[in-house]
Amino acid sequence: MAAKGKENYGDLQFNLSNGVTMPAVGLGTYRVRNSEELYVAVDNALEAGYRLFDTAAVYYNEKHLGHALRRLLPKYGLQRKDIFITTKLSPSDLGGASVVSNALNTSLDNLGLDYIDLYLIHFPGAAGIPAQSPKNAELRVEAWTEIIKQYKLGKIKAIGVSNFTVRHLTQLANATDLTPMVNQVEWHPHYYQPDLLQYCNDHNIRLQAYCSFGGLAINNKSLFDDLVVVDISRKHSATPAQVLLSWAVHQGVAVIPKSTTPQRIKENIQLNFGLSDKDISQINSLGAVNCKYAWDPNPIA
Repeated sequence: MAAKGKENYGDLQFNLSNGVTMPAVGLGTYRVRNSEELYVAVDNALEAGYRLFDTAAVYYNEKHLGHALRRLLPKYGLQRKDIFITTKLSPSDLGGASVVSNALNTSLDNLGLDYIDLYLIHFPGAAGIPAQSPKNAELRVEAWTEIIKQYKLGKIKAIGVSNFTVRHLTQLANATDLTPMVNQVEWHPHYYQPDLLQYCNDHNIRLQAYCSFGGLAINNKSLFDDLVVVDISRKHSATPAQVLLSWAVHQGVAVIPKSTTPQRIKENIQLNFGLSDKDISQINSLGAVNCKYAWDPNPIA
């Protein structure tokens, strides 16, 4: 279901299939490994209205995020229940029950939490396993089965996956009795997959985007500098980043833009303008580039 109209997308909440509500816009923390830098970013984000914070075991900053939130929530009159924390199972921990439960408990300890709002399998392939090995599929099912168990025990409020294709999602659906509630994937105008969005919509799986700014994380500004994006941003008195984020949320895709710059953190949640059908069509046309900037799950068996 796409978000419509000119509501402030920064305030929007998406309902997951189990009734849990997830903010449409959150703060990504990829590559922010300095404790003080992350603390300042979280401080600015909370002040700007962010309530979702995305991390992962492989980001090596769960402890920093937990420390920042413990100190900063009281500053803004917030409690644990007021924020939404996502973390992810590392590819090196994709496997059986004891491995997954130990990884989850480590993340809980690192974050200093009793529960995690959303726990994702970070990648459909396991570390050290060849991409085409059928072992990947076996390990995914084993890991997902244990995550379901931990979810039912109350350690996780919602569960999902990241970088899963339609093929990977279908395999999980055939092997287990609980569908992922979220699939976090690379999603931007240079690389988006209507068939994946349709599958997720049909199966009540919420898509969540990373790399919303294309290759900006690898110093590729081609999407930011594209004349279509620039012209639309000028028309709406918005930044290119705001246009790209609004384009995703308009489709019902949640976003987790990463920034440590105070002004950009503030701007990235101020999505209080509506894109026209013509705007959306023009931005969609950029998909002809078909350029992927992050890791590719398609070869994983």
